[in-house]
Amino acid sequence: MLRAYGDDYRRSHALPAAHRKVLWAIEHCRSAALGGHLDRCDHCGHEQVLWNSCNDPHCPTCGALKRERWLEARRAELLPVPYFHVIFTLDHGLNFLVGYNEKLLPDLLFAAATETLQQFARQRGGTIGITAVLHTWDQKLNRHLHLHCLVPGGMLDLDGSRWIPSRQDFLFPVRPLSLVFREKYLDALTRANAAGALVWPEVQPRKSSSTPDFPALLRRLRRRKWVVYCKPPAAGPDNVLQYLSRYVYRVALANRRIVDHANGKVTFTYKDRKHDNRTATLTLPAEEFLRRFLLHVLPAGTRRIRHYGLLANRSKKEYLRRCRELLNVPTPLPTEDLPARELMLRLTGSDIGQCPTCRQGRLRTVRRIEPLHFLTANPPEAIDSS
Repeated sequence: MLRAYGDDYRRSHALPAAHRKVLWAIEHCRSAALGGHLDRCDHCGHEQVLWNSCNDPHCPTCGALKRERWLEARRAELLPVPYFHVIFTLDHGLNFLVGYNEKLLPDLLFAAATETLQQFARQRGGTIGITAVLHTWDQKLNRHLHLHCLVPGGMLDLDGSRWIPSRQDFLFPVRPLSLVFREKYLDALTRANAAGALVWPEVQPRKSSSTPDFPALLRRLRRRKWVVYCKPPAAGPDNVLQYLSRYVYRVALANRRIVDHANGKVTFTYKDRKHDNRTATLTLPAEEFLRRFLLHVLPAGTRRIRHYGLLANRSKKEYLRRCRELLNVPTPLPTEDLPARELMLRLTGSDIGQCPTCRQGRLRTVRRIEPLHFLTANPPEAIDSS
């Protein structure tokens, strides 16, 4: 689809460098432009060429091995307690500002949501653990910023002397969570605006003047109910981890959801939330489809996955050791960093090292093939073709 419509889109739109890089990477993923290697069977002599992946974090094809390794690392951190899936949604009244503040507004979302959870934990006298993953889309690829948080049902006492359990079916009251979250976000937004860090569009919705009316915006946002969702994951924490892992190294849309692209239009499936999540199809002009897809390209330096409290990178080893001590469970063995071929065998049941022709020999790399960048015009720099 990108190979069919990408060039026209680039010619008709002034795209930032990050968007050009993503389009180029996905278009040339697993092609001669990125190089590859020639494998030969050591039994029958069968040869095959494998082209390199782009490894772009927005590519719907790449990232399977990275996702599996991330998932295994998170599984090793799970404690034998109930877990809760908490979702904080940025009010859609701020969507018109997101495109002008692509790093600031998600950063404030991370801060407001996690500080809210940590404040409620401190009120109970403990430190909580949070794994937070940013999603920026809905099923139709519209802008919809929300934060998925996986939170253990309990906390470590502030002095580290005991584990404070939560109820099996209740973490914190959702209504107060949403109120505190809203106020924390709007307070942070006010500080950013006062410091001149908030970029405004030239023309705001429902206004003829280009002068930002920030107090009016705050009043509108404070009158609205901000959405916070919290419940125990029905199938356990591993189910939530698997859901999150599908998007930690991929954006918005899997290839399988694209039903067709022809005559300048793209048709894809989505879950219709208004009709019991039934599968429906949506057809968009290719230009609109690409516009929506590129809404979810994060600016350089933005981290989609972050850890807080008991799971903060700088201290989680010691925190988790103490939690397991108090819960009387052993420390799990270190996860084994399997080679790519063994990991793919475990993931798919397919031995990518076995010859597909004779099924007896092993494929051995006999030659590296250099990238053929001259096949494309002006490829962006810093494409990882390893």
